[in-house]
Amino acid sequence: MSSKQVLTVIVVVSVFSWSAVMAALGQLTAVAALVPSLGLLVQQVVHASACGRPESTAAGAGAVAGTDEGAAR
Repeated sequence: MSSKQVLTVIVVVSVFSWSAVMAALGQLTAVAALVPSLGLLVQQVVHASACGRPESTAAGAGAVAGTDEGAAR
């Protein structure tokens, strides 16, 4: 596991642990307010781990500048 993955796991576990502690202390309103952001966090982590590198960085400078090198040939 890379250091970036380890850091991601630590952040996710910390956020969920904090939410569990808040629920155990009876702060359900605080937990309910965080549910949408926790769902987004999970969605982004899953998407980032499944996709890898974005295509724009893998394609090179031509894709970033918006030029289509294939059409010129």
